[in-house]
Amino acid sequence: MALTGSAFLALWHDIAPPSWTEYMEWHTREHMPERLSIPGFTIGKRLINHTVPRYRYGTVYGGENVEVFRSPAYLERLNNPTEWSNKVQPTFRNFLRVACDRIASAGVGDGGAMATIRLDYESGAGPDAVHARAQNLADTLLTVSGACCVHIGLARTEVSGVKTRETELRPGMAEKEFDMVVLIEGSGAPELETAIPAFEAVIAESGSGVTNPQTIVYNLAYQLTAADMAGTGAAQ
Repeated sequence: MALTGSAFLALWHDIAPPSWTEYMEWHTREHMPERLSIPGFTIGKRLINHTVPRYRYGTVYGGENVEVFRSPAYLERLNNPTEWSNKVQPTFRNFLRVACDRIASAGVGDGGAMATIRLDYESGAGPDAVHARAQNLADTLLTVSGACCVHIGLARTEVSGVKTRETELRPGMAEKEFDMVVLIEGSGAPELETAIPAFEAVIAESGSGVTNPQTIVYNLAYQLTAADMAGTGAAQ
């Protein structure tokens, strides 16, 4: 299932090395099933890159709309973490979490890897230029060798910036936010790594008024959908 809904929640972070294994177990066995049982969550993709010095882990959750990411049902979970979450959340480092409106997509299906490209508005630029060129940008990025699916999102930090009990569990962090993010799924991490210069050149030449690309290529580590959870009888 491709990324569905009109919004997504994107996360980047590290985990204290002694907790790497427990984090993966917690995320697979409890955390993602919990999130995908929340009304409005459509799909979750956990990402990993073992080689980068920062943001080893990523997660993307699809949402029916951006309000899902500050809905009462979601906030109830954030303010009442499980016992296992209380143990794992303090091991997070360099945590960045931003809700986004999905304004354009191209391609279908799922890839085995994903490139995340965070971008800032150029001086004097803003969302109007991005909106005007977003679909053409997504279509052009899809033509780059190795790409199979493209999603473009505009940050809605006022949605994801709500303070909760889970926020308190994670050590104090001040990660740099962004204005726009491009998610590009592809055949595999080596193919996407090779294509990074082409992706960044397409974005620079698009006239979208964004700059300073921060690109990381991840392998897809785990994927779960709301339909999967409904099949287990766990949806609420």
